[in-house]
Amino acid sequence: QVQLVESGGGLVQAGGSLRLSCAASRSIFSFNTMGWYRQAPGKQREFVAYATKDARTNYADSVKGRFTISRDNTKNALYLQMNSLKPEDTAVYYCKIWGYTDWGQGTQVTVSS
Repeated sequence: QVQLVESGGGLVQAGGSLRLSCAASRSIFSFNTMGWYRQAPGKQREFVAYATKDARTNYADSVKGRFTISRDNTKNALYLQMNSLKPEDTAVYYCKIWGYTDWGQGTQVTVSS
């Protein structure tokens, strides 16, 4: 079991930036893939980005060029730098470890137009 705690969400105007953090309760070094999902009101949870142990990354088309995912194995943390935010980015953002069913509580991101 791994507990994940997301933070860094908030209210921001369109065009602004936020940096999300995900703190894991134990070492993430052994986890091959970690990433972010999001869920907007009335919609299904959707993939946002992932990062692997060997620093490969992948992004949903909707966030490519605006979001950057990174991980710090020494701090057991995963990050999501979000720039040029749009109202359609409004959602609860969740951290995820591939292969684990656990989800954190999420962090709310609201982008006003």
